[in-house]
Amino acid sequence: MSARTTLPWPLVALFTAGYLAPYLLPTTVGRLDSGLPLSATQAGAIGSALLLSSASAGFLLASRVDRIGPRPLARLGLTLAVLGYGGAALTHWVPAVVAGAMVGGFGSGTATAVAATGIAGRPDPHRVTTYGLLGVSALAGAVYLTVPHLGPGHGLPLAAIALTALAVWPLTSRLTGTVIKRSVQHKAPLPHLRSGLVLAAALMCWSLAQNSLWGVSGRIGLTQAHLSEVTVGAVFAVALGAGLLGVVAASALGPRLGLALPIGAGTAVIAACIALSASARDLTTFATGEIAWNALYPIVLSYVIGLAASLDSRGRWAVLVGSASSLGTAAGPLTGSVLSAQAGFPTMGAVLAAGLLVIAVPMTSVALGTGRRTLPVVEIPVDVPAYDTAKAA
Repeated sequence: MSARTTLPWPLVALFTAGYLAPYLLPTTVGRLDSGLPLSATQAGAIGSALLLSSASAGFLLASRVDRIGPRPLARLGLTLAVLGYGGAALTHWVPAVVAGAMVGGFGSGTATAVAATGIAGRPDPHRVTTYGLLGVSALAGAVYLTVPHLGPGHGLPLAAIALTALAVWPLTSRLTGTVIKRSVQHKAPLPHLRSGLVLAAALMCWSLAQNSLWGVSGRIGLTQAHLSEVTVGAVFAVALGAGLLGVVAASALGPRLGLALPIGAGTAVIAACIALSASARDLTTFATGEIAWNALYPIVLSYVIGLAASLDSRGRWAVLVGSASSLGTAAGPLTGSVLSAQAGFPTMGAVLAAGLLVIAVPMTSVALGTGRRTLPVVEIPVDVPAYDTAKAA
């Protein structure tokens, strides 16, 4: 079986475990607010601390995964996730919850860094990324549908993240050692520095805009569109299903459209969806904006991650760009709250949409530049594969 047709399931599972915490952030923060003596702002601050801790792991480990080895780092990350999230789920003492969230966030970031590095070394990083997004979208959707029926409390979403990390841990035995010769490993600088920095900065702003809307979407539905909580929940459930379809579509399209068109045009359409959703005053407008937005978001994200992976086969740009995205994600809910409080939801949506249109320009430029050049091939020893495909087959 060829490397193209053999899917590295351990990397997909590790990607899923690492990305689950950001996907569950709305319910995690919401339950911190309702289950503990915390204000909405304090609960949001804990969620931001979790994501900042995750991003710091990515920045710290971006150039160290191949040096330390994917297996020990993956096991460390998953262990921290189990202990951190699990401990936070079992206690009602707020300082312990904060500490557990930050430890778990660092574990999620470590797992994501290992997964991103491994995916970047694959001949088909976009395909593996879409399967990872499919896995995390499906799992997050199941949690969103299941947790409300299991009772109140802050611990359920945190426990779901911890149990996912625990379930993925045995798969780390299929991750193998370093893929880069030591002489190359310590001397090779980051390739395509300008393109990588532009993409990292743009994706940070891109993620901030997405999560600025996501952080206040519930309030838009309840207070501006005058929908019931049950109706808003149903819209979100359908939107998550649309996200799954978006991931499937991205996987089916693969590289046929290149990178520039999905990233540039996709971001432009997302901007329109954000403006529509933020201006919604009835069910039809709110549902259309939220569902279309959630369907497009994973498609564009998969191509951006694939673009970052193409900049460096060692995966350093994939990790750094993903960590920059986490920074934007962490700042998003606070940004959305401030903008909506100062100017109202429609104006907030217009500002975010305009920002996305501006951000689409440098992202598309990087994608076009990557498509015009031949990326360097890093020498990889035959006897030390990046991933043990024989075990996965």
